Amino acid sequence: MIHLAQISELEEIKKLTEACALAMQKKGIFQWNEHYPSKEKLAEDIRKKELYVLKKNRQILGIIVLTSYMDEEYIPIKWLSKTNNNLYVHRLAVHPSVWGKGYGQKLMDFAEAQAKEQDFESVRLDTFSQNTRNQRFYESRGYQRLGNIHFPKQSEDPFYCYELLI
Repeated sequence: MIHLAQISELEEIKKLTEACALAMQKKGIFQWNEHYPSKEKLAEDIRKKELYVLKKNRQILGIIVLTSYMDEEYIPIKWLSKTNNNLYVHRLAVHPSVWGKGYGQKLMDFAEAQAKEQDFESVRLDTFSQNTRNQRFYESRGYQRLGNIHFPKQSEDPFYCYELLI
């Protein structure tokens, strides 16, 4: 079941992101670290009603942030759609203990359904250039890679921007 996160779930959400960061680092993917995503950022996502959790048996197995706000880092990208009516995906994470079981697909199905229901023109996101598994995941869903951006506090390596027209 996917629902809006509650502030009471913040500790469990933060532990999930920390587990993801460690598991990615063990695979040589230094996308997340002890500073990102921060507890403060996750709390802000919850307060804005943009963070959703996927739960099974009362345990949080995954999270996703959905927002209509475009970060300034995205401005230089030549997007497929030219409107300001887009849904952005951030901080998609599935607990490493259940990687490969389809929970990431369920979260993206949810995001794309939300985009359709709310009449967004597209879904936009970015993923780390060193995370080839994520790149294949988004491309298999029909997302098109459009350009690179940088988040210097996270990594010197670029992040690839993707878009799916709805």
